Amino acid sequence: MDYADTSEMAARLGLRFDSAQNYVLADDYAFLRPLTRGENRYAFNVLSGKYQQSDVLAFDFHYEKPRKGSDNELTNPHYYLTVIMVLVPAYFPELQIVPEGLLSKIVETVSGEDIKFESAEFSRAFRVWSKDKRLAYDICNPRLIEYLLENRDLNIHIQNCTLALVSETPWSAKQVESNLERLNKIRSYLPDYLFTKA
Repeated sequence: MDYADTSEMAARLGLRFDSAQNYVLADDYAFLRPLTRGENRYAFNVLSGKYQQSDVLAFDFHYEKPRKGSDNELTNPHYYLTVIMVLVPAYFPELQIVPEGLLSKIVETVSGEDIKFESAEFSRAFRVWSKDKRLAYDICNPRLIEYLLENRDLNIHIQNCTLALVSETPWSAKQVESNLERLNKIRSYLPDYLFTKA
């Protein structure tokens, strides 16, 4: 996220903004699988506060993956993600809804299971994994499936008290704001009973 644009957006939306590197935050949310990659992990450009009655958190995320180059020299390539999340009043086991493609191969390798749905189109477009199949079916209800089929780029991770979107490339401030809207829309499609029984 660009500093100036993000700072302006934070002020406009009434969110707090801190551009500093934050290793504690990266550790606190390391239960989300994308935030366990590599070394020297830290969050930065952190947005937090209330957005449309939801507690939200958004940040850029840095990690390094040391590797040997063709000349046998060790290099430390830097990688960046953007993560936005809504904090929910419940505690869920891990559930991933990932677009079919490269990321789904990562999920398959790590998790080894793909939950199928009645919608063949949805099952072709997304990989869904959770040890709790009932939870997966409750969350991927017809309204959410329809929304996801209209928004096929969404990479969703649900675990503990977080409903998160992860972008494998950093988002601009404008993209973060539009995805906060989409994340709140996803939250609205989750049945209320999930939050009373979880």
